[in-house]
Amino acid sequence: MKAVKVQYTVKPEYVEENKENIRKVMDALKSNPIDGMQYSSYTDEDNPGTFIHINMAKDGDTMAKLTDVPEFTTFRTALKASEPVAPPKSTNLSLVGAAFEL
Repeated sequence: MKAVKVQYTVKPEYVEENKENIRKVMDALKSNPIDGMQYSSYTDEDNPGTFIHINMAKDGDTMAKLTDVPEFTTFRTALKASEPVAPPKSTNLSLVGAAFEL
């Protein structure tokens, strides 16, 4: 299993647009799921401009399929153009245990 956390902070005026772009990605993944992958996004309750994405997949090849989703490409391009306060930082996670299977 492969798991990655990505965290970044956007400018206050970009928060709602970023949320909408994330919703479009999630709608696309709901319509055309990537088998063996779970992807979710959160905001920090104490800092709503900070976003955290968690992507878990059965392997690296499965995780890489996310880049084939046009809405994800649009999301990433728009995020970069927004000039985030803190750019995306990716952290590889090591699984200790899970109550689900991918």
